[in-house]
Amino acid sequence: MIELETTEAGPSRRQFLQGTGAAVTATALTGFAASDTPAAELQPGGGGQVPAVGPGAAKITLNVNGRDVQTSVEPRVTLLDALRNYLDVTGCKRVCDRATCGACTVMLDGKVVYSCTMLAIEAQGKAIRTAESLYNDGKADAIPVAFARTDAQQCGFCTPGFVVAMKAVLEANPQATPAEVERGLQGNICRCGTYEQMRDAIYSLCNTKRV
Repeated sequence: MIELETTEAGPSRRQFLQGTGAAVTATALTGFAASDTPAAELQPGGGGQVPAVGPGAAKITLNVNGRDVQTSVEPRVTLLDALRNYLDVTGCKRVCDRATCGACTVMLDGKVVYSCTMLAIEAQGKAIRTAESLYNDGKADAIPVAFARTDAQQCGFCTPGFVVAMKAVLEANPQATPAEVERGLQGNICRCGTYEQMRDAIYSLCNTKRV
């Protein structure tokens, strides 16, 4: 036990820092502060069932737009960074990097996710689809075609996220109404304010006349 000299007002700030510093040093020298439980048993699942990865780069395999690709990334690398900086799949954009704008939206096993919030190693074994998947064999999907026809983009940073999110909505429900499509895009933001043109694109894709 570490004793501190005290006055009626209690230990001084210097005495407190000296005491806590000694306590940290003692803990480091003894190895465990309050428990002799092996670290592996303190992990979720316990008993070393969770494999350790890192801190160096680890080899991973991602299925991106129907193709398995391999790279090596540190465990802290997000799916967004792995796609853009390691695999040169640059459709998903880094804008807010805080899961608020939707510019980095991708589909993971058919579900919409923000790739800036997911670690690349967590995406292994799942089908990843980016905006690049909407252009195949020299032909663009109906969604980006509708965006271009209605001039539903300006700077273009948000556009890949919007078209991927819209693709997910229409694949899940090909008969979705314009209102249902718009609800599926609530996680995406256009800072240029092209929402009216996007609505024109949505109505054309739903084969509904806008009134």
